[in-house]
Amino acid sequence: MIGLGLIGGSVALGLREQGWSVTGDDLDAARVEQAVAMGAIDAAGIDGDAELTFVAVPVLAVADVVKRALAETSGVVTDVGSVKGVVCAAIDDPRFVGGHPMAGTELEGLDGADASIFTGAVWVLTPVGGTADESFATVARAVALLGAEVVALDPGRHDEVVAVVSHVPHLAAAGLMGLAADRAEEHAALLRLAAGGFRDMTRIASGHPDIWLDICAENRPAILSALDGLIGRLAELREIVGTDARDQLHERLTHAREARTNLPSTASHAEELAEVRIPIPDRPGAAAEVFTLAAELGVNVVSFEVVHMAEGTRGVAVLLVAATNADVFRGGLLARGYRPGVSRLA
Repeated sequence: MIGLGLIGGSVALGLREQGWSVTGDDLDAARVEQAVAMGAIDAAGIDGDAELTFVAVPVLAVADVVKRALAETSGVVTDVGSVKGVVCAAIDDPRFVGGHPMAGTELEGLDGADASIFTGAVWVLTPVGGTADESFATVARAVALLGAEVVALDPGRHDEVVAVVSHVPHLAAAGLMGLAADRAEEHAALLRLAAGGFRDMTRIASGHPDIWLDICAENRPAILSALDGLIGRLAELREIVGTDARDQLHERLTHAREARTNLPSTASHAEELAEVRIPIPDRPGAAAEVFTLAAELGVNVVSFEVVHMAEGTRGVAVLLVAATNADVFRGGLLARGYRPGVSRLA
């Protein structure tokens, strides 16, 4: 583990709970000592023989630290940065898999580390054409052990999506909180009355501001595009409210409510799952293509592994998916030339 802040410390704690031996390094020597003392890591330093190394440093430093990890270790390397395009373009190594856990808390640093923050969270992996299937499978297995759901996306697509669901919401919350704070100078009771929806919507504004400076710099084009889209929607709503267009307002609110209600959930019982076995060519990126297709089709993948056959040059990707998505997934695979086998677990 390189970087022992909130996410790095939480990953370390989670893997140790699963029986892994974890070593750790950080620019702050006192933080390394604290990690040993609290049981987040077994020992200080970087293990050159580690099966998997996580890089959990600020996004502007990720590429350089990943290169260092690849040079100093023989295993797989992944990162946890929230911007993927830049680092994935900078690293050309089959042992590297870009990653981004969509998890966190308002707490900061190692003191806030908690293995449970990944339970039920989405963890995005961003393999590229040269990513080895074994590398992808190694990271996916570790992420699953931490309780997260793995979703695979193209690095550029990831940055576009995360701008909408993470980066811009933070900026919007900051803007709304700033508006409320300014109005509070005129109306002393305003912030005392803030509750319910306002607190829910602005909760993420309490996150540490420093990391957002780098995120906005690294993912500027996608964030600007998403901000333009949000501003456009707000302008439309302003016009609708201003003209008292009740039918249009009802339509917009109903659509938003339905979309919110239909956010995907995770299958958790055997009767809700199906096993999909997919023969794949034994070449870099083949299994990742299958996983990326699942994300494109909105298929929830509960677990994943690659099984290599003793003979021949082919392997089998074995995925557990939500049974309700199995037919859609099978159709998408067939359309792309794969020959999947699907069976329900119960």
